[in-house]
Amino acid sequence: MRCGTCSTPACAAPSESTDAPMTALPLAHVRALEAGRGAAAAFCGRLLACFGAQVVKVEPPGGDPLRREGAPPDSQGPGPLFLYLNAGKLGISLDLDRADGADLFRRLAARADLVVEDLGPGEMERRGLGYPSLAAANGDLIYVSISPFGSEGPYAAFRACDIVLYALGGYMYITGEPEREPLQGPPWLPSYLAGAYAFVGALLALWSRQAGGGGQRVEVTELEALAGSHQWTQTLFNYSGTVQRRQGNRYYFSHPNSVYACADGHVSLSVATEDQFERFCLMLGMPELREDPRFANNAARCANAQALDETVAPWFRHRRRDEVVALAQELRIPAAPVLNLGEVLSHPHLGERGFWQEVEQGTLGRLLLPGPPVRLGERATLGPAPAVGEHNRQVYGGWLALDESQLERLRGAGVI
Repeated sequence: MRCGTCSTPACAAPSESTDAPMTALPLAHVRALEAGRGAAAAFCGRLLACFGAQVVKVEPPGGDPLRREGAPPDSQGPGPLFLYLNAGKLGISLDLDRADGADLFRRLAARADLVVEDLGPGEMERRGLGYPSLAAANGDLIYVSISPFGSEGPYAAFRACDIVLYALGGYMYITGEPEREPLQGPPWLPSYLAGAYAFVGALLALWSRQAGGGGQRVEVTELEALAGSHQWTQTLFNYSGTVQRRQGNRYYFSHPNSVYACADGHVSLSVATEDQFERFCLMLGMPELREDPRFANNAARCANAQALDETVAPWFRHRRRDEVVALAQELRIPAAPVLNLGEVLSHPHLGERGFWQEVEQGTLGRLLLPGPPVRLGERATLGPAPAVGEHNRQVYGGWLALDESQLERLRGAGVI
């Protein structure tokens, strides 16, 4: 089951690439253990599973706390976050705080290609499950650790959440209206971003191993994922000493580039060049705006953005979103309606591309979930999220050859 025996395109060295049609998902020969309590490891595992890896979700016998996130108080089943993050995975129960449980994890890791964890610095080590311990029994193991701040540095032991990470990563300072307090970004996004980087790191490590590099530890931090993903504002400061300020829905160097109220909602619209502004004025039936010195170029329009918005606002308010978008796109002006989540789910573009996938989730029935955002040949098909310990027999029996009597003893002792 080692990636080293795999000849699929994703695991091949560059010189072995092929244009032949893909006959299997690229990670179909990869086994991964996911031990976590947050969304970062779970999102990394989700991406691995989307492309064929056998991802085993390791939960305590009482279940991952994320199972209840977003679930109604009277619900007995998992909530939407868990269902989204764990689609297509196998699920086992295992108490890593018990000696027998830690020993079982070591045995599983000896047969795995990847371990992905986000329990925090030192948590796996204190259980004897850190990278050096597991690598001693499996030199090909790739061990992916995700944490808010990493295993070293003055903040290594600090606790964090989304609002803390947005504040430290620089995003909060530049998000919001200029005259108001800074705003945080969407929930869970720091975890998703770190999980995506962890996925990339895992693929690079698999590729390195295929080239003879052996196993290694991969470390990803949520803070560095955020701080490294600024569009250019940090480079702007290093380049010119300019501190970017909050702009609300307006852009820094061009206008109109904002959100406008229509008769049935809002549209977003971006005019970046002078020829686009000329077409924008023609769309509004206001060619005289081109001759107004306040709006003569992007610098002038940014300085007088409020005046320009007040001038054009009535035109938008008397039209529907689809009318505005159709006119703008016909004139090659980027524009789109601001959709609510129901409209996103029913949007014809995403539907025609087959992005949403229906998954049969036990008693909950059929759920609509986002598919993988990367398409390789045919789009991967998602499976349901597992129940607690649903695949104990399959994993412990298949990987470790444990029989039913051994599993029953472990269940009785509270290990699984």
